[in-house]
Amino acid sequence: MVDNAGAYTAYVRQADFCGADQKDFMIYLIPTFFTPNGDGYNETWTIRGIINYPKAHVAIFDRFGKLLCEISKHNLNWNGTYNGHPLPSSDYWFVFKLDDTSPEIRGHFSLIR
Repeated sequence: MVDNAGAYTAYVRQADFCGADQKDFMIYLIPTFFTPNGDGYNETWTIRGIINYPKAHVAIFDRFGKLLCEISKHNLNWNGTYNGHPLPSSDYWFVFKLDDTSPEIRGHFSLIR
């Protein structure tokens, strides 16, 4: 998988070269699944590009709404466990915020064993 996550700048200029502008933006790659089965591939779930935002926060929940893990600058990924015990293959949900002023991004992904 190509990992293009990160910070970018888009540049725009008028055709007659009289004006120009630029805008910074971020690309996140949010995986739709991960497979923590010990084979060395897709062992953890993380939002690629989140490391560029130290105030970012992700909360991961099970289907009943139980908080399982929080991802932040101190803990950048989740390994599919809760209190040290592996969780079953299922869908899990997340809420992602870049900082206190950004909107929430909500979604889900699959844990496949």
